[in-house]
Amino acid sequence: MEKFPPLPPSFVRSIVQGDIHRGLQPSALRTRFPPEPGGHLHIGHAKAAIMSFSLAREFGGKFFLRFDDTNPEREYGEFVESIKEDIRWLGLQWDALYFASDYFGQLYDYALDLIDKNLAFVDDSPPGEITRQRGGLVEGGENSPYRERTIEENRRLFLAMRDGHFGEGSRCLRAKIDMTAPNVNMRDPVLYRIRHQSHHRTGDKWCLYPTYDFTHPLSDSIEGITHSLCTLEFENHRPLYDWLCRSLGIHHPRQIEFARLNLDYTLMSKRHIQSTIDRGLVAGWDDPRLPTLKGLRRRGYGPRGIRDFCFAVGVTKKETVISLPTLEHHIRRDLDVHCERRFVVLRPLKVVIVNWVGSERRTIEVPNHPKDSFPGQRPLAMGPEIYIERDDFQVDPPKKYFRLKPGGSVRLKYAYILEYVGHEESEDGHITEIQCRYLADSLGGITPRGVKRPKGIISWVDSSTALPLEARLYEHLFEAGDDTSNINPRSLEICQALGEESLAQARPGDQFQFERQGYFCVDEDSRPEKMIVNRTVSLKDTWAKG
Repeated sequence: MEKFPPLPPSFVRSIVQGDIHRGLQPSALRTRFPPEPGGHLHIGHAKAAIMSFSLAREFGGKFFLRFDDTNPEREYGEFVESIKEDIRWLGLQWDALYFASDYFGQLYDYALDLIDKNLAFVDDSPPGEITRQRGGLVEGGENSPYRERTIEENRRLFLAMRDGHFGEGSRCLRAKIDMTAPNVNMRDPVLYRIRHQSHHRTGDKWCLYPTYDFTHPLSDSIEGITHSLCTLEFENHRPLYDWLCRSLGIHHPRQIEFARLNLDYTLMSKRHIQSTIDRGLVAGWDDPRLPTLKGLRRRGYGPRGIRDFCFAVGVTKKETVISLPTLEHHIRRDLDVHCERRFVVLRPLKVVIVNWVGSERRTIEVPNHPKDSFPGQRPLAMGPEIYIERDDFQVDPPKKYFRLKPGGSVRLKYAYILEYVGHEESEDGHITEIQCRYLADSLGGITPRGVKRPKGIISWVDSSTALPLEARLYEHLFEAGDDTSNINPRSLEICQALGEESLAQARPGDQFQFERQGYFCVDEDSRPEKMIVNRTVSLKDTWAKG
């Protein structure tokens, strides 16, 4: 397993170090990642999981994966397997795997304990009435008319709820805390509700399910978690977390909240992602425009680049929005190291070399990686007709345009210098073909004596061996990260491209840098008769000088 470096300095790390200094044995450190199996993971989940995992590994503790599966109506086994796959793909290894549903019996006993301590009661109020009773941020709440039921009556009713004697939503179990508390979460929160739903693991054994706020701290306690790391929206829930542990007299983990990951032009909410899918804006949870790990993986993002990004943005208490270029920088830096290079033209334009003798092709050996000799070399075929990128020729170019133009010259990367001879246009002014002559003694970067050295270097493919490709160019899906109605019309562009012959050997998941185009990966839908590639991230904008 890949060795993870320690987390960068942060308030979370300082808290853990302080607890160790005060006597916590490092080997006793316990962290967990507790996703709900109601959808697929996104990059925000990745940051949380990476942080908890790295913290445990650094100090020699344990990291657990736990599924908080307390909502049977929206949780499925397929999401469990998907989440496990994504965690493994990130390079994380859990020391133990748990489900909150493993504890349903123990959680029920904890609820009975609260009833016996007169700290919980069965409420017959409808859900809307309970919401009204709890008041708001300004006005206080009011007690339920069922709050003073006897311990014996509450116990009898709670047992009957477990045995299925009441309809869904007709009763619930609430904590008995303080309806005048400034924190609304402490105003007699609901702990259990009736759901006549089949659970993905326990089937129809239970018709009574604990709420997340009840399950979360008690599951942490059962597992011996020492530091329960969660995002800032749970900060106001911490008093209830602490109250439950204290009231039951059980192991009391330390909850620490941090700012969640926010990316501009990106929606992280599973609800919003599902809505985007339902509206047909994307193909599914693995659409490469989504921030889901399934989508990012299909787009070509690697786990190392995601980890480096998460470490770079750090752990803070302040909510901030991280720019997409920051994420792309780390992905690009990771891919640059291991991606072999290939030639592809996305928008092909034919070039006829008028002084090429015959139709015989020549072979040029080129490096697979310009900074690493280990991947070796590959042969590139070249004949009298090639294709270049349409943008690499302009009839009336702007100043400092260093590619092919009338009266100009350009170098084909690893090959020859081309000099412009002429071009053909369609009736509507569309360039259909360029004629050039090549300098036979300019192969491999040589500039013949008396010839002005071209400033531009462009990529190319041989026409007779070119491989047709469907290239999918992705950008951000939304023009604004908080507005699902403002769709970016350029979020997907499909090009009928041409690639060099060696790409015929590529398989789904293979990654390359297409020279001067960006980093691409072969899509899982590719077939021998139709290769599909997804642009992972573009290159830096240095096209002006080739």
